Amino acid sequence: MGDAINGLHHVGHIVRDMREAMELYRRLGFTVPAPAYPVLPRVAGGPAEPFGVANTHVHFPGGFVELVAVVDDTGRMPAGARPIPLRVPDDERPRLTAAIRATAANITSFLERFEGLHIMIADTPDIDGVAARLASAGVVHGGVHAVQRPVETGAGTRMEPARYLEISAPGLPAGRVPEGRIGFAENAPGEQPHIDHPNGATGLAGCVLCVADRDLPETEHRYGAYFGERLDRAKLTVVPASALAGLLPGERPAALPAFAGYAVSVRDIAATERLLRGNGVPATRTGRGEVLVPAAAALGTAITFRQDA
Repeated sequence: MGDAINGLHHVGHIVRDMREAMELYRRLGFTVPAPAYPVLPRVAGGPAEPFGVANTHVHFPGGFVELVAVVDDTGRMPAGARPIPLRVPDDERPRLTAAIRATAANITSFLERFEGLHIMIADTPDIDGVAARLASAGVVHGGVHAVQRPVETGAGTRMEPARYLEISAPGLPAGRVPEGRIGFAENAPGEQPHIDHPNGATGLAGCVLCVADRDLPETEHRYGAYFGERLDRAKLTVVPASALAGLLPGERPAALPAFAGYAVSVRDIAATERLLRGNGVPATRTGRGEVLVPAAAALGTAITFRQDA
């Protein structure tokens, strides 16, 4: 085992303004749940205030798009946002506060590069096997961690366990590679959420990584070590900068290396295109007949809609 990959677990779209991002994604035809905002008293006995990093998940069967924003100094939350109380003993508050600040600083560093896609996590049913394979291949990672993540169901939001690991690159902070955050996640067995999206989206279909032409061989070698020489199993396309416009017409990389965009499968591509145009979203057709919303209209990431096979 250790080479079992079931495509994308999720991609992370880092945005400056959660309200703006939610409005955009709803115009794109996605169902967007209320975002979660951690709240914590800054001092013992003080009021709980939004703090750190907020997110929401656009769910598909087996995967999701995560919208991520740093909570600003005003602590404002969008209407309907879900405050998530962080309960911690007073003597542990400094440690937790420092960890949250470090996470927020990491997200801020992504935004300093560009607003857009910075996170790609592959799905695996055997994360312990993946961890062992990576270690044997000399790939540095931070070990397997357990978390709880919100999952939308017909009966509301429930917390489900998940396990993940992040890959690290030499000379960069833990959990970072040159293009952002890469890793693997394993969901607990159980029913996957099914969310109806007005645009007919059925799942995450792919992710595009753009690199400098001279760096293409090294990047393909590096990702071969990550994913066992089979990038297609992770639904990842690595493209040199000179070829990006051929794959995503009109697109130019905001930085190199960088994730240039992601793809979503839909039930009826013509109906999706009508919805986008009806909502005032600029969209063009690619040479392969897919519908492309350019990064300039989608907060820094190109979004491709393709017919579900």
